[in-house]
Formats: sequence, C-alpha cells, structure tokens
Amino acid sequence: MLLEVDFGSEEPIYRQIRTQIVHGVATGELQPGDALPSVRTLASNLSVNMHTVNKAYAVLRDEGYVVMHGRSGAYIADAARLASPTRAREQEAQIVSDLQRIAIEYRARGGSFDEFVALATLQAKLVFSPKKDSDSK
Repeated sequence: MLLEVDFGSEEPIYRQIRTQIVHGVATGELQPGDALPSVRTLASNLSVNMHTVNKAYAVLRDEGYVVMHGRSGAYIADAARLASPTRAREQEAQIVSDLQRIAIEYRARGGSFDEFVALATLQAKLVFSPKKDSDSK
C-alpha cells in the first residue's frame, strides 16, 4: 500500500497516515496479519519525523486496527475477532457520536435532512458495495 502525505493540509500528518491505513483495511487492501512498514522505514519514505509515524501507529493500536509485536513491528489486527463486546460497544458509540457531529455540522451549514441522507447513503454504498472482479486482481 502506497501512503502519501499532504504537507499543505490542515489535517495533521499522523492523522493522514492513520486515515489511509484505515481506508486500506476497509477496502481489503490491508488484511489481518499484514505487516506495516517499520516506523523508521515509513518515516523515511514519507520524509516525516519518526515520532509522527509512531503517533499514527499508536492511535491505530488504541483504536484496535493495529497490533504491536514488540520489535517485530506493527501488524493489521483482526478487529472483529479481537474486540471485546465492551470495546465493540464503545467503538460503535464513538461512530454514532461522529455521525451526529457530522449531521449537526451539515445542518449548521444549511443542509437539509434529505440532502444529508442522500450524501451519507451514497458514501455508504461506495464503501460497502461489492468489489468488482478487476478490483480483486
């Protein structure tokens, strides 16, 4: 998986890294057990500080997307299998909270309920639609 950072973005670099790895997990590009580049290697490849990559990996670990195996590195977690029922409820509550925040912001900018639902539905369809045969090759 090729990661890129936008140094001109307002989003912190560690969040950009985190978001791209989560996207890789969601799309199936990254599978449970896949090794991530070492902190040093990824920092060098992206021309960023090692602490930035370390922070991204720590956030991913805390969110349950990554497991750390000491000196052998970071690996994609099997989140569905490893999450306790309590953790799964906490993560769902966080997603519900995030969705509510997004809906509030959309409404505050003058968006309507129907427009919001249409946009959210489109994004959900893009994320959850079955992969095309050409995508799996």
